[in-house]
Amino acid sequence: MAEVNQKTADQDTCASAKDSPDIIRIQDLTKIFRNKQEVTAVDHVSFTVRRGEIFGLLGPNGAGKSTLIRILTTLMQPTSGTACVDQYIIGKDDGTIRSIIGVCPQNSTLDIELSAYDNLDFYGNLLNVDETLLQDRIWELLEMVDLTDRAAMPVKTFSGGMRRKLEIVRAFLHHPLLLFLDEPTIGLDPESRREVWQQISRLNTEKTTIILTTHYMDEAEKLCDRIAFMNRGKLIALDTPDNLKKVIPTGELLEIGFGHLDEGVITAIRDLAEVRSVEVQDQILKISVSSGSKVLPVVLANLERFSIPVLSISIRAPSLEDVFIYLTGTGFEAG
Repeated sequence: MAEVNQKTADQDTCASAKDSPDIIRIQDLTKIFRNKQEVTAVDHVSFTVRRGEIFGLLGPNGAGKSTLIRILTTLMQPTSGTACVDQYIIGKDDGTIRSIIGVCPQNSTLDIELSAYDNLDFYGNLLNVDETLLQDRIWELLEMVDLTDRAAMPVKTFSGGMRRKLEIVRAFLHHPLLLFLDEPTIGLDPESRREVWQQISRLNTEKTTIILTTHYMDEAEKLCDRIAFMNRGKLIALDTPDNLKKVIPTGELLEIGFGHLDEGVITAIRDLAEVRSVEVQDQILKISVSSGSKVLPVVLANLERFSIPVLSISIRAPSLEDVFIYLTGTGFEAG
């Protein structure tokens, strides 16, 4: 009886999402893997994604991002909790959900022997796109990514950036309500990354909600309306990029490169009234302060007192990675 009541509650929650400003609703979602030992990959996560926004899902390897995406794209069932995509329930309406989402995985799945046009045509037929509309749609998307002149060329002749742009529009062939992009610019050069950013922004103007996972903080800050930080399976923060930066109780970050360091100087700097926190990372002393220019002379005096050679100095505003380190004590390179 309890299970029946829960299913009814899930149906009511998802059905009410049809006219809601939220296209995804996740409530207490959990995924536990039970092999030789029990591992909780997603740990009682709850949040919503608004229609039409670009939503960033960030965290280090092992944070639970990929597992969460697999659940939302119906490739994996949760252990417990509820997930709704539009008014449909994950685990119950998976076929319908697959028809209204697009997925661009991290690893390429293009057939490099086929042409750009044939890759889109083949995928469009798999998605059952109306044959009378498919050809026009393919040319529309090729034009969007400036590949019309290469439509008949095999994909194996394309650069990494061109292949990535083709994969993204391929996932957009059927006008999905929701587009999942998993590390869309990994391995690309800076110019190709910017081109993909422009493409993502254009797709978003067509009222498609985009879920973006990335390790690049500048990418998240450039594209995302809101960002969710995950760590060790838990949701640890969710807000706009600007509001997330306000989590750090400081105005600026003072970064000083050093040759060698004495623990005594770290203690001395931490004891300064203006200093909020001190971290050491990759031969750089990172000091959170209310005013970098005000504190810098005192910090330098302490370094000189301990005979610490100074190699570089910078003062800057907090970044999203600084926020993550502040919240977790670890960087994105952590697994």
